[in-house]
This record gives sequence, structure tokens and C-alpha cells, in this order.
Amino acid sequence: MNSPKHIARMFRRIEVTKMAHHKPTRFLGLDWSPLNTPIQRRLETLGVIHYCLVLLFGCIASFWIVAYLFYARYYIALIILAIYVYLDRYTPERGGRSAMWFRRMPFFRWGCEYFPMKLHKTVDLDPTQSYLGGFHPHGILGASAFFQFGSEGTGFSELFPGIYPHVLTLSGWFNFPLARDYVMLAGMCSVSRASIDYLLTQPGHMPIVAVGGARESLMSRPGEHKLYIHNRKGFIKRAIRTGASLLPIYSFGETGMFNQIDNPEGSRLKRFQEVVTKYIGFAPPIFYGRGIFQYTFGLLPLRVPINTVVGKPISTTRMAEPTQEVIDSVHKKYVAGLVALFEENKTRFGIDKKTHLTLL
Repeated sequence: MNSPKHIARMFRRIEVTKMAHHKPTRFLGLDWSPLNTPIQRRLETLGVIHYCLVLLFGCIASFWIVAYLFYARYYIALIILAIYVYLDRYTPERGGRSAMWFRRMPFFRWGCEYFPMKLHKTVDLDPTQSYLGGFHPHGILGASAFFQFGSEGTGFSELFPGIYPHVLTLSGWFNFPLARDYVMLAGMCSVSRASIDYLLTQPGHMPIVAVGGARESLMSRPGEHKLYIHNRKGFIKRAIRTGASLLPIYSFGETGMFNQIDNPEGSRLKRFQEVVTKYIGFAPPIFYGRGIFQYTFGLLPLRVPINTVVGKPISTTRMAEPTQEVIDSVHKKYVAGLVALFEENKTRFGIDKKTHLTLL
């Protein structure tokens, strides 16, 4: 079986060889993008830049805008913003403010074509039912979840007519003016219990949770298929309380988007990352991919094929206060469905038949 480091080098070679007909220029130890790169590939890169800027710097930009308004003494504007955020504080927990015109913006399609990404359907979904999607693996930035369920870049509404997806994220995002409204246009909502419960009572709506969370991102490396799942049962309880069906989702290629600095268990770096994750809920992985004009390092993901498969629904029986025994039983069925989804599709997408999920 290939080692993660070998697979990482393989992905790097894929990134360079995809441009074999437009040979990169080697200068100062870096592989630079050729000047004759087609405009389509430039647009694809622009689509990914948009996502990285929003995710990595959206909240920071919002903070600095507010700081500037305060420094420039635009107090009326600040008061209006504060009143707006206060009056609108429950919207992220009430389905958000998704807009189809925004989800169909061309930069989402460009971003999907960059890898490229493709969304695969196992069965049709009933728009009169509600679903709770479990997205795996988290990856470094969760790009597949955003592009494929937070936009129409891969044609979600055509594959699943009548189903309205909502990628769930940390509630802190919705404390920042402008950034909160931007992500809500894509259908994103808070990952709070109130938000999940509300969405699961709306027929046709599908909240999507990255089950492994921040901790799982610290294990994300090319060739790795490790999932934190054994103690992740809160989403199972939410589904049972509302009688919603659970939907396992696996994104093949998600962990190949970035390389990550080694952080073995017990190392100072890993201990630091786990402490930060525990107290702020956000993991600080030290990762690198490629740059805008060179392929050697940077904050943009590598161009690796991403295939996201939506599995078969796992039905639940509505129970206001499910017992631990019931939760454990449904959790066992969910894990079995997730493993089956991986095993049935792995060889289609270039994964060795001897490779299996590592469940932690």
C-alpha cells in the first residue's frame, strides 16, 4: 500500500503533469505557471481563490470594516449594523437566507471545474421528507461540502429536485456583519441544536454536518481515510428526535487537496492544536497546497479529482427523548452504511481495494 508521503508526491506530480502541454517554468526552485495558460484555467483558479478568501479571511475582513467605520467615526453606520445583526440574530437558526441566483454564480462552477468535482447520486430523495447529511471526511477546509452543497456548481438541484441543502458551520460566523450574510446566501446555517432541529422539521430540507469536525482536519493528508465517528452521536440524536433520515456522504479526494505538516500523536504541535481546538472549536492545521502563479506551495488546493457520493437514506423512528440504547443502535446502522458506501465506490475513484476506512 502506498504511504501518505508517496501519495502526496503523486498528487504534486499530477498537478504539474496536467499542464504538460503548457510546460511550467522552473525558477528559484519553484514551478511557475506558464504565460500561455488558457483563460479557462485562470477562471477556474479564480473560482477557488474566491472560496479561500471567503473562508480564510471573510471574518477578518468584516472585523476590519467595522474597525474602519469606528476609526472614521461613521457611528450611524455602526449603529445600523449593530441593530441589523441583533434583529437578524435568529435567521441563521431559522433556515438562513439562501438565494438561488447566488448559488448559480459562475465562480462556483469555475471552482468545481478546477479540480474537477462531481456529485454522484445513489438513490432519489423524497422532497416530502427531511434529511440530515453526514459529510465525510472533513478535510482541511471542507471545500467539497461548500462547493457541492453550498452552490449549484455541480448541479445539486438537478440531481435532487425539491431538496434544499444547508451546509452547517460554527455559530461564530454569524456574529460578523457582511460575512454572515454572504455565507447565508449560499444556504449556510448555524450548526447549533436549534438550527438543526428547525431544519429537520422542514420537509425537503437537508442540513449537512461535517461529522468529524475540527479534530478530524488535523489528520487530513493525501491517501489517508481516517474518520472521527465512534463518539460522534449528537447528530444521530437530532435525527431521531425529529424522525429525519440520516444520509451518509463521502467525498473521495477531499484529503488530497492539501499537504499537512507532520503532527504525530504526542508531539508538541499536536498537543497545541488539540488545546486550541478544545477551547475555540477551530483547528489550526499547518497545511500547504499550491500558489496562484506557481505549483510548489501556497494556500490554494491542488488540482485533484473530487467525487462526492451521496449514499442511501437511513430511516429513524421519531422519539422525543431517545434512550442511549436507541442512539447507539442507529449510530451503528449509520456507520455500517458509511463503510458500505466507501467500500462500494472506492475502486471507481482510484483507491486500492485493500484500503479501508480507519474509524476512530
